[in-house]
Amino acid sequence: MNVVLNNPVLYVVDYPMLDAVEVIDKRRGLGVLFRDEAARRFRQELRDVAAAATEMDDFESWIADYGTLMTQPAIYH
Repeated sequence: MNVVLNNPVLYVVDYPMLDAVEVIDKRRGLGVLFRDEAARRFRQELRDVAAAATEMDDFESWIADYGTLMTQPAIYH
């Protein structure tokens, strides 16, 4: 388990042994777990956005495309 990103908008955890990525939208308190090809695509897009982002708005705009997939309530324990 590797925490990849922890900013005011997103919390992203990579599970390389499972080929999975967990993404939590902190603003909405919802998340999703991507596996296999979806996880690999998300990782690549995250790298691209992080390399080009100049403001937090860049992350917010990008993650909005994933909004409909984030349906699981984020439960802190």
